[in-house]
Amino acid sequence: MLNIQLATKYSRAIFELAQEENKLDDYAKDLLQVYEDVFSLPEAVKFFQNPLIPHQAKKDLLAKAFEKEISPEVFNFLMLLVDKNRIGIFNEIYEIFNGLKNQAQGILVADVITAFALTKTQETQLTKKLAAVTGKKIQIRKHEDKSILGGVIVTIGDKRIDGSAAGRLRALKGTLAVGN
Repeated sequence: MLNIQLATKYSRAIFELAQEENKLDDYAKDLLQVYEDVFSLPEAVKFFQNPLIPHQAKKDLLAKAFEKEISPEVFNFLMLLVDKNRIGIFNEIYEIFNGLKNQAQGILVADVITAFALTKTQETQLTKKLAAVTGKKIQIRKHEDKSILGGVIVTIGDKRIDGSAAGRLRALKGTLAVGN
């Protein structure tokens, strides 16, 4: 619980700075790069969460990886997180920042599960359809799960639309069971 409160505090700070400077998308891009290059790797997360590793070693690693790659503001934010022993909750900060950014820009995130990868055309059509239904801009987060057999499952917030073959088979099974 404390980690979420701290992550919220830090993500709000970087979000407000990005908004003030009118650089929400730029900061989001930099934070995504940091996430993808380092914090998506479990071994790296363990390294940054380890209190026995000196701050300077963590700063040196981040400097080698990002000092010339990301904006000075985001880089300094990373250094602050190390100084305050908060770099270990970067993933939470990143997720909350993205939520704040999407909310500010009127974007809904749709988690889309398919059995096979969507083509670019299918993704575009699905995005347009969901935007028309919700009246909001849609950002799709794609997931693959062969167990759904075919079709698509879309989750936006607390709403779930199951158009999968497996879901239809379960519904048919339920209907047949009731009929007996």
